[in-house]
This record gives sequence, structure tokens and C-alpha cells, in this order.
Amino acid sequence: MIDMFFGQSEQEMEFMPIVPLGEEEMDEQEKGKLPTDVPIIALRNTVLFPNVVLPITVAREKSVKAIAEAQKHGKWIGVVAQKDGNNDDPTPEDMYTVGTLAKIVKQIKMPDGNTTVFIMGRIRFRIESFTQSEPHYTAKIKLEDDVFPKNDASFDALISSIKDYSEKILQQSPNLPHETGIVLRNIEQQSFLMHFIASNINAKLTDKQLLLEEDDIRVRAERLLQMLQSELQLVELKNEITNKTRADIDKQQREYFLQQQLKSIREELGGEPNEREIKDLQKRAESIQWPEAAKELFRKNVEKLERMHPSTPDYSVIYNHLDLMLDLPWDQTTEDSYDLKRAQKILDNDHYGMDKIKERILEYLAVLKLKGDMKSPILCFVGPPGIGKTSLGRSIANAIQRKYVRLSLGGLHDESELRGHRKTYIGAMPGRIIQSLRKVKSANPVFILDEIDKIGKDFRGDPSSALLEVLDPEQNSTFYDNYLELEFDLSKVLFIATANSLSDIQPALRDRLEIIQLSGYSTEEKVEIAKRHLVPKQKEMHGLNKTTLRFPDKAIQKMIQEYTRESGVRELDRLTAAIMRNVALQVAMNGKANATIDNAEIEKVLGKPKYNNDIYTKGHPPGVVVGLAWTYVGGDILFIETSLSRGKGGLTLTGNLGNVMKESASTALSYLKAHSKEHGIAPEKFDEYNIHIHVPEGAVPKDGPSAGITMLTSLASAFTGRKVKPYFAMTGEITLRGQVLPVGGIKEKVLAAKRAGIKDIIVCEQNQKDVDEINKAYIKGVRFHYVSEMSEVLNIALAKR
Repeated sequence: MIDMFFGQSEQEMEFMPIVPLGEEEMDEQEKGKLPTDVPIIALRNTVLFPNVVLPITVAREKSVKAIAEAQKHGKWIGVVAQKDGNNDDPTPEDMYTVGTLAKIVKQIKMPDGNTTVFIMGRIRFRIESFTQSEPHYTAKIKLEDDVFPKNDASFDALISSIKDYSEKILQQSPNLPHETGIVLRNIEQQSFLMHFIASNINAKLTDKQLLLEEDDIRVRAERLLQMLQSELQLVELKNEITNKTRADIDKQQREYFLQQQLKSIREELGGEPNEREIKDLQKRAESIQWPEAAKELFRKNVEKLERMHPSTPDYSVIYNHLDLMLDLPWDQTTEDSYDLKRAQKILDNDHYGMDKIKERILEYLAVLKLKGDMKSPILCFVGPPGIGKTSLGRSIANAIQRKYVRLSLGGLHDESELRGHRKTYIGAMPGRIIQSLRKVKSANPVFILDEIDKIGKDFRGDPSSALLEVLDPEQNSTFYDNYLELEFDLSKVLFIATANSLSDIQPALRDRLEIIQLSGYSTEEKVEIAKRHLVPKQKEMHGLNKTTLRFPDKAIQKMIQEYTRESGVRELDRLTAAIMRNVALQVAMNGKANATIDNAEIEKVLGKPKYNNDIYTKGHPPGVVVGLAWTYVGGDILFIETSLSRGKGGLTLTGNLGNVMKESASTALSYLKAHSKEHGIAPEKFDEYNIHIHVPEGAVPKDGPSAGITMLTSLASAFTGRKVKPYFAMTGEITLRGQVLPVGGIKEKVLAAKRAGIKDIIVCEQNQKDVDEINKAYIKGVRFHYVSEMSEVLNIALAKR
């Protein structure tokens, strides 16, 4: 018992029990005059017993009004304890129903403005009902008098034991005042003795309240005696530890003393910390439905943990491993939404276009709805940057109401990042697959594997090979993590990979992916995306929601055509942000801005146009041809130039060309030599002139098979002197026999040509199916020439002499 007598505790304020010496019990006549409808106040963290005086400082408004009301009507007030001492405005449900009827003895106005009231408990009562809640609580009460046995030897012995234990505690507590013992020994009245000790004992509020609520006075005395016995044992234990460590306390003895005290405290709290931790782990495991292998491993590791001392290094290793097992979503999944119309609406709202991908997602949901369960496919979105591959994954998660998690694989070069480290290594962690599932707490999230084509590789392993198990629907149900040392089922996860280029993905890994090609956006699509998403987003980001602002389609088209050369919309987004910053500056400085963003405003903010399509559309001298190319950022336009000079027939290639383009140039020259008469070229001319083929922008590496017909057209134009018709572009590969072969990336190339103002495009007839897939509205005004022989290309592209 710490500061048992005259101890202080928080209620309305600090209080101190006072001994009312000579106080007599009420007779029956006085009890008959007691009120049964009284104001009620609630005390924090203490219980008022009959015949005990408490000084309380009243601060709460309701308590002040209750005291004022009591002063007007006999000074009687009902005092109850509140269940939660931190509650500043307790309701009837927050108060105990058994309390003590008290009389206000004295009231003092304090210097700080508060009021201190001395109240004396007189008799217990039980609240039958609250009759008033404002401006203070008033309740109808039933008085419950205590009947103390008279001439009962066993009860007298019980009271004597209570008194003896109290005196022993006082003797064992040298810090308490000597006068307290004198006061205790002079108390003769049994009821006051019990209630005085009960008020001052260092016990929980709930235990004291139980004493007050007990109607049987003998049971109440027995409980009080038990509390005193426990308190005496604690005091004796403390004194015993203190006495053992008092002599010659050096560093070692001091540590021992602290350990003993800590041990005693731990025993009082329920045992050693490691025991509590293990019990907590076992309790958490009860609600998990996991495989037998995991259940058995958990049981064995818990048994190891019980035999270990917490200070051993292996203790934390095993504990962290068990904690991971408990955190993983073995049986936790989210319910898929099979509302296909809602899913389609979400996909359409979040992303404009991308019809093929949306259709594929809806097909997956349809099968899932009909079958109920299926192995999730491994989708891979391939396309240029900035077209929304990653954000599409989040939209899919929203559409099917699954949780979303993203793992960036760009630059990942350590296999352990995916599979985890052996847990015996210092700093070992589970792989990022398992970590992500632990974080998202779902076994069936939408899992985005971003930039799968940019995985690194070094002496620490090949992460792309480690992904083979993760991304194989036939294997990922038994994915093994080195740290977890268990198989975990990933078959419910909807994996979506993103990449800019398939050529950088390992062939075995690519074989496991369902490839969905995302093409670049047309100008019309970009306009819609800007109107629906970019402009509203940038207005909000720049605080312009309340500003009336018109962004006409023509202004957006100007930004797209004259300031960007991209397949996605990232640069367009940045340009839109630049416009909004300028508008924000005008609003901040002048309080208003131009209501319409026109072409002049765009040039004022963004400067003169960066790109001009005239270079691709005006006429060029013989030997210059416009070709179409595919890059990882989308389609592009390039020139191929051929010039002749007197010499001995040498061939020079410049422009940072790769091997494939060099071979295309050699093939084109060989074909032209073999068929020179058909195209009106004197054979001896090839021996009299040196040939120089150049592709401008020499700092940019160029390679690929699609420049074959462009190079042959350029050579034929140079040798025949016939110019290539204006507004013409072409793409395709050739053979020595003069056949035109199909190439890839047709949509990106066609859209790039449309952006550049090209009106005629020559492609292989086998690429017609690719052109047919493009929305007709996006290629309006472009004429396609489908060819199968090189002679057709020259007849179409070259102007007459």
C-alpha cells in the first residue's frame, strides 16, 4: 500500500479523507427525515463511504449547480463514482448506481475561483431513476442502511483483524506519518473503522465500489480483510527486497535489486514478457485457417520459442518469422464485384479508348461470374510511356472491388528481393511479393508488376528467372519464399505486368504472359483525354476550381500538334500544368484571368511552336523519302536521304544505323542493280557514282527492318532523278526478289504520320488488317496504298519525269 492513509487521488480534484472524531451514527428519527430525491454529483477515481469526510474542489458546471441546489434544501447531496475517470461529462450510464448520501459540512471559495466543499458521507443509497438531467442531475434514491451485528464474537474478531492488518501495514511503511497510527488505534466505532480503512486503502476503484455495493456487512468486512492481506504481502515483499540490497550496494548489487523489483512487478502483471508474447501469438493463431504444413511449422517454432531465453539472438529471428506467418492473408480474400455494367462504367470513366483491354477485363469478369472461381490470368500491358498502363491497373482493381498493390521492378537486380533471404542471415527479410501481400492483407489483390522489361541482372541472381514461378498460373499456387520457408498460394492474385518493349523481356518469361498491346493515342483521343481528365485535374491542383475557364478543342489540338511528339499524354499534361500556372498567376495578381485559353494565350505561355509539319509535307529533291518508324515511345517520322557523287561505286551509310538497317540498305542496292533496266537506270551508272545514304539525327541510334522500301525508294529516286510525291510516307521490308514484307507497329506509325500531316501512306498488303483495326475517325484524310511488290512502290511514290 503506497501512501495508504491520507493518500491523494484525482476526482473533481485532489482529495484527503478526514477523521471526524466523535461522530455518532444517525438514529431512526434522523433517517426518517432523509430526502429520497436529491441532486447527484459524480466523483473521479474515488468512492465515498459513510461517515468519511472528503474535501472536493468542484469545477464542472453541473456539479457546481448541484452543490448550489443542495445548499438550498438541507445540504443533502448524492455522491456516486463515475466508471471512467477521464470522462469530463458523464451520463447516467457512465455512473455507478450505488453511492453515498452526503451532507455538505463546509464550503470555501478558493483564490483560483473554484469552490472547495467538505462533504460527509452518511448512508448508502441505490439510484432508482434519474428525474432530471439539466441544469444538474437529480435522482430518486432508495436508502440502504448498514446493520452491524451486536455482541457477535466472530464479527468482532473480523474487525479486530482488519485493525491489526492496518496497523501492520503502517508499521511496514516508515514514510507514513506517526500520527496516522494513533488516529487508527483511537477509532472505536466499527462502521467508521471499516469505512475509514476502505477509503484509504490503495485499491482499484472497482474493488472499492464492490465494497460499497455489498449489502452483507460481514461479506464486506471479509473482502476488506483480503485486500489488506494482499497489500501487506506486497509491502513485506518490497521491504524484503529493500533489506536484501541495502548493505554494500555496488553496481552488481544495484542491478540485482532492480531485477528483483522488475521480477516482482512482472509476476504481479502476469508473468515474463516473453511468456505474454508467446500467449499472444498463440491467441492470434486460433482464428487463422491455414494449411497443415504452416500449422505444424508454427507449432514447432512456438515450442522452440518457449525453451529460449529472450536475450538469445535466435529468439528474435523465430519471433519475427512467426509474426510474419500470422500477418499473411492465408484465408483472407475480398469478394469480387460481378456487376459488369458498373465495371465497364468505371473503366470508361477512368480511361478513354483502350477498348480491347476493357473488353478483355470484362471477359475475365464474365467467366468468373459464371464459373465462380478460376486461375487468374497473367496480363501484360505493352505500350509506350504515358498512355496509362499503371493507372489502368488501379482502375481494374476499383472495377472488381479488389485491393490494389504495385511493385516497381525497374532496376531490380537481386533475386532475393522477390524470393526473400534465408532467415538465418543478418538483416534477412521476406521477398517483396510476400511483403506486399502482408501489407495489403488480401490473398486476391490486383498486383501490378511495373516496368517488367527493366529488370536488372548481376552476380546475385536473375530476378526475371525468379518471376517465372510467380507468373506461371500452373506453378504460383505453390510459390516458395526463402524467408517464409513455406509454400504460399498466389493463384488468386490478378497479376498485371507493364512494359514498354517486349524485346527486353526474357523469352521464357514472355511465354507466360498474355500480351495486350497498347497503342499510342491519336490527336482526337488526346483531345478527349485532355478535356475529361487532364484539364480538370490541373485546375484542381492549381486551385482554379472556382475560376470559369474555357479550353477549346482547337487550343488543345494546337498544343498536341505543335508542342508535343509523343504517343502518351505526359508532355501534354505538363503543358496543361504550365497553362494553369499562368492562369493562377493572373488570378492571384489581378483577381481574374482570361476566361478562354486561345492560340495566342498558348503561344504567350509556351513560346513559339516546337514542331512544324511543313518539313514532312513540302516537296523534296530526288533521293529524299519520308519513312515511318516505331520506337518504345510510339511512332515517329524519319527522313532517308541518298546523294550521288562521281566515284567508283562505293556505298557509305551514316546516321548511327544498326546492323538490320545496314543490311536493308545493301539489299535495296542489290535489288536495284539487278532490276536497273526495269526502272530506267543505266547499269554502268552504279560503277560511276559513289552512293551515300544518310538518316538525319545521327546522335539517335536507329535499327529495325521497316526501312527497306524507304531506302529502295530513296536510291531509285536518286538514280532516276524522279522526286517522291509530297505528303507521302512508307514503311515495309523488302527481299532481294523485290517483295514487300509486313512489319509491326502499324497503328503507332500511322498515327505519327497523321500527326505530321501525311496524306498518303504505302504499306504491305498484309498489314491491311492492322490498318482496319484503327478507328476510321482517327485516320480520316489519310489514303493507304497496299503493295506486295517493290515495283508498285516506285510507281506509286515517284513522280513522273
